[in-house]
Amino acid sequence: MGVTKTEKFTEHQNQVARMAKALAHPARIAILEYLFSIDSCVCGDIVNEIGLAQPTISQHLKELKTVGLIKGNVEGTSVCYCIHHDNWLLMKNMLSTILDLDTKSIDSCC
Repeated sequence: MGVTKTEKFTEHQNQVARMAKALAHPARIAILEYLFSIDSCVCGDIVNEIGLAQPTISQHLKELKTVGLIKGNVEGTSVCYCIHHDNWLLMKNMLSTILDLDTKSIDSCC
């Protein structure tokens, strides 16, 4: 397997790719939707809500937390998770720069 050569790309391009990769799994989308729907921190309900094994959910939560879309606070023996709203807005702005590229082009291709 080859190296991704991320150094060949801008920090913005790498950051957008990291965010997109974090969103690229349906379980992570389900977790984000659930966290938005309850609009508060949740400790143990995610496994019951999503219906996947606890280690699987933990791995997905780790990925979302690594890119900063969620944050977690230790409360006793559990970790409570919620949306990191500042980073969510940052991601929306970063993705919109890519998603809005089509508005700048003129329909002159093929």
